[in-house]
Amino acid sequence: MNATAHIQAGICGFVTKVYVSYDRKLKLANVEIETNCDKIKKMSQLIQEVAPMYEISMGFEGKIMSGARKALDGCCTGCVVPSNIFKSVQVASGLALPMEIGIEIRKENE
Repeated sequence: MNATAHIQAGICGFVTKVYVSYDRKLKLANVEIETNCDKIKKMSQLIQEVAPMYEISMGFEGKIMSGARKALDGCCTGCVVPSNIFKSVQVASGLALPMEIGIEIRKENE
């Protein structure tokens, strides 16, 4: 199975495309990432192949989220890209259903 995600991270203007292919026999997901963000490029080198069930069972200690901790710092710590990579791996492996995700953040006057 395969899954793709097109992620516009926010005010930084960076765009990330995630391509995940899943090998049922090996139970491994191949993660390919195209992005204009240097930090996500660095992260992508750490997560080229992941085991979806391991990622789910380990949660924030899995390869994806620990890769995010190693590569993303400062204001990028809150980046939405890692969670979307995590979800794309779940979809490609049949552990989640695909659904469009949207986040809209507005500053409210008090």
